[in-house]
Amino acid sequence: MKFGILFTSHPNTDTEPYPHRDVHARVTREILRADELGYDYAWLAEHHFSNEYGIMPDVFVYAGYLAGLTKRIKIGTAVVTLPLANPLRVAENAAFVDILSGGRFALGLGSGYRQYEFDGFGIDFEARRDIQEEALPLLMELLATKRAAHQGKHFQFKVDGAYELFPHALQKPYPPVFLAGATERSIAVAGRMGFGLMLSSWTPFAELARQTAKYRAHLEETPASLRANPARGHVDIARLVYVAETDAIARRDSEPGILRHLSHFASGHTSGYLGTVQEKTVGSRAGYEALAHDIILHGSPATVAEKIAHLRDTTGATSIMLHYPPWYGLEKALASLELFASEVAPKLRAPAASVGRISAA
Repeated sequence: MKFGILFTSHPNTDTEPYPHRDVHARVTREILRADELGYDYAWLAEHHFSNEYGIMPDVFVYAGYLAGLTKRIKIGTAVVTLPLANPLRVAENAAFVDILSGGRFALGLGSGYRQYEFDGFGIDFEARRDIQEEALPLLMELLATKRAAHQGKHFQFKVDGAYELFPHALQKPYPPVFLAGATERSIAVAGRMGFGLMLSSWTPFAELARQTAKYRAHLEETPASLRANPARGHVDIARLVYVAETDAIARRDSEPGILRHLSHFASGHTSGYLGTVQEKTVGSRAGYEALAHDIILHGSPATVAEKIAHLRDTTGATSIMLHYPPWYGLEKALASLELFASEVAPKLRAPAASVGRISAA
């Protein structure tokens, strides 16, 4: 398995005062440490207009900056909110960052779930999936052929004849492209169009297994022209992760912060799937113990490794995207990342038989 970290650039408003510029130095420090520790991906999340979640207006700008600071970690977007973007600019920027990073870029896309972001840009939130589904084939055509001409409801552009998309990415045929999915509709699109699949951090384990089975069924429908995507068939599951020496210490350190984080998703700031996931999948779970049962990965190295092995075996996940809120503080967050890298990841990167022994322990 591979392991990445989702960075939302969520300010700790207790220690990073308004207007929260310090969040970017702190997150950059975490990413540089993740590079040193051997994590496979640093995933960057686009968010706008609120200090109650992420402050990251342009993931490509940040990815280009990180390309010059990091040595080996892959830099990905999780996600570019595609209905707020132009697919032509996304294709150009993805290729450019791939060059700047020496072929270490991965492109993650999603339809968005925060209505206030769409309101801010004057984009119809209810039309977001229609906009995305017009943009996706155009984006893939541009990545594959470097040309496209289109006159549609939401996008109009013409790059053909003597003109083409520049620059060209280093990775062939293009960088890995993932799609975030949580609804039947988005998961079906991911499978049919040959994208890698990214899944939500709040979805319970059993539902994740159902979603990945649905995705793999739709992979059979991918046309030959889209099967070259290096991410096709890969499933990356986001999980809230905190590792400490024992389960008790992990709970002591993380319980207030994870419940504070959960309360944000139940506060009306989110919409769509992630806006209702707290009610539909988390609402019946009262407190830390219920979340720890089949949603979050908190605990000792042995506990977390066992849960990841279970996820791998039941969902076929190829990678885990670690996530954590800012409320634990930098030092505890780094300590958790270090313990995961030294005590959890090596067991899961090992042959399946070795991980099986972990699960049975």
